[in-house]
Amino acid sequence: MKKLSWIALVLLLSFTTTLEAKKKKPRFKPYTLASTEAGEVMAVIDSTREAIKGSKFSLVGEYSPYDNAQIFILTHDKLLDAASKSEFGGYGAVIRVAVTGTDAGVQVSYVNPVYMTNLYHIPEVPDVIADLEATFGAGETFGSKKGKSKRSLKNFQYMMFMPEFEDHDKLGKFDSHEKAVAAVNANLASGSFKLSKVFEVAIPGTEEVLIGVGIGEGKGADGSVMPLIDKSAIKHTAHLPYAVLISGKTVYAQAGKFRIASSFPDLSMGQFMDISDAPDAIKKTLKQLAK
Repeated sequence: MKKLSWIALVLLLSFTTTLEAKKKKPRFKPYTLASTEAGEVMAVIDSTREAIKGSKFSLVGEYSPYDNAQIFILTHDKLLDAASKSEFGGYGAVIRVAVTGTDAGVQVSYVNPVYMTNLYHIPEVPDVIADLEATFGAGETFGSKKGKSKRSLKNFQYMMFMPEFEDHDKLGKFDSHEKAVAAVNANLASGSFKLSKVFEVAIPGTEEVLIGVGIGEGKGADGSVMPLIDKSAIKHTAHLPYAVLISGKTVYAQAGKFRIASSFPDLSMGQFMDISDAPDAIKKTLKQLAK
């Protein structure tokens, strides 16, 4: 009996320790608020641009989707290296940094690399995090009340039967990688689709190119969707812009229901219904680039 009691006690302690370990697993949120500053939006945009010039980041594009919002698209040697080590890792080849004017001040925020790298299945990038904090500030993370564990990010779904990372939209296929890239750029340059090119980044050592796209018209337009879902005091502006990934001969885009939900993981079902037409509209709009 004593032996059985001792075994039971050991099992109980082991079970309790396991539960405690699970409780202590770190959780991550999609964005970091680096600072909230007084003054004019344009002044903060200018100071942010200057900070980037003196950093280890490369500025590959800028985008103003609507008033009082400016998004800087950055990349970094360590981030490109990480993106090259995973199939479709190109989705994570850039960091979006946003300057947003609000009634409470001008917010400078950026995508949380730990959240993003786990979501997009690429190696983590501690050097990139250190350089972001050195350039813009560490700040508080935000964008989800409870946050997500690394495991839940790697298997992210808004809910059952919704898209996961691998369930991206196939927009079109060409005879070669070069023709696919050329077609997307030609369609963007044509000005026919109310789409604007924001950036282009080639992933070293791969046949992957990520091209950022501003959506200016329709039910999936940046200026139509964001006011319906970005209602918190701290803004999720760094969600934008969307992008297409040319991987090999094929042009892809992340499924709208995955892309939006992963950037707004606490989105209520009511809010999701408010933009129920947006995911299909985004796919239809971006598909025009693969003609």
